Formats: sequence, C-alpha cells, structure tokens
Amino acid sequence: MALPQLDNHDSRIRYYELMLRGEIGGRTEIPLPAGYHYEMYRDGDRDAWIKIEKSAREFDSGEEGLGAWERYYEHRTEELKSRMVFVVNEAGEKVATATAYYDIRGIDRSGDGWLHWVAVRREDQGKGLSKPLISHVLQIMKQLGYTHAKIPTQTTTWLAVKVYLDLGFRPIEENYVCCRDGWRIVKRLTNHPALAELEPAADGEVLHDH
Repeated sequence: MALPQLDNHDSRIRYYELMLRGEIGGRTEIPLPAGYHYEMYRDGDRDAWIKIEKSAREFDSGEEGLGAWERYYEHRTEELKSRMVFVVNEAGEKVATATAYYDIRGIDRSGDGWLHWVAVRREDQGKGLSKPLISHVLQIMKQLGYTHAKIPTQTTTWLAVKVYLDLGFRPIEENYVCCRDGWRIVKRLTNHPALAELEPAADGEVLHDH
C-alpha cells in the first residue's frame, strides 16, 4: 500500500526520538525573507511562544504548552533574553521561534549547545523562515561560546529533520544505532543523500498499524 501524503508533525508516523549534531563555526547566516525581523525574548512573551508552538502542532492544547514552558523555561527567563529568538512579521506578530539552549537535565556532559523548540506558525510555514532562523540561533550559540550544537527531534517532524540534514547536521552515533529504524523512516520520507548508506523503511514500517 502506497503511503498517504504526510504532513510535518504527523502522528500517523511511527515515533522515534532522533538526535543530530553539528559544528557551529564557519557557518554564514542565512538572511530572512523581506518583511521579517528578529526580536529576542522579553518578559511577557510566554504566551506568544506557546501560541507559535501550538500552531506548529508541538502541543495539542494551551495547557500542554504551559506545562512545557514551566518545565523548560519558567525559572530561566532572564537567560532567555539572550537565548530565545522570535521571527516577527510586518504586522508585528511573532510567527516563529527557536532557542539557543542546553540540556537542562544535566545528562549531556559534552558542553554542546542544544537547538531547542524550533517552530514556525502554521500559516507561515513554507515561507523560507526556518533555515534563516536556525542559522541566526547558531550564531547566538557561537557568541555564547558553544562550538557544537545538538538538535533533539523525532520522526513525526520529518520535514524538520530534512532541514537539519540540509544544514549539515548529522545523526549522533549512539542515536543512529539505537534508533536506526527511525532514521530508515526519515530515509524513506526524504531520500536525503546524507542517509545514503541506509536502507529505506518499507512503506508498511512507516505508519502505525492502527
């Protein structure tokens, strides 16, 4: 059976946690399309962040978004003023966001920065915002002293994974081994040359059985 047309954040796709890593140095910043600009986090931007993430289907509800905010950011809002970025349109609306962060769990001892909660508002997807935003946040990471960045993501956001691969990020070795079937799903959906050595997942392996 052929695969149906799949969206980003498509819950029909089998879920695997994925992790990529890449060097920060030597990158050039990709300019935003005309009419957009960047703003850093300011007090009171929590609801704008939740709204963007919910629109991008990171959350099913505002309550879920609030829970994520409290878990990751609530007690670090001063840090966010130099780490969290918004893309703002000509109307002054915040339409995309990403954060130059780190592993708040303290498990990752590498000293790498973490590219965190990248999201573009649903109606602004496909307008060329994600790669400029990511490149801008990587420059912020560089200014903060990081030399490498990790990106936590998942198979259900396979279009985002393609963007990260396009930008030169690659699966970290441990994740490539433990979640190989997840990377095979990404290979099937994107046919990305960075995954050339992988056998793509069969169509029947991509979606949940139900």
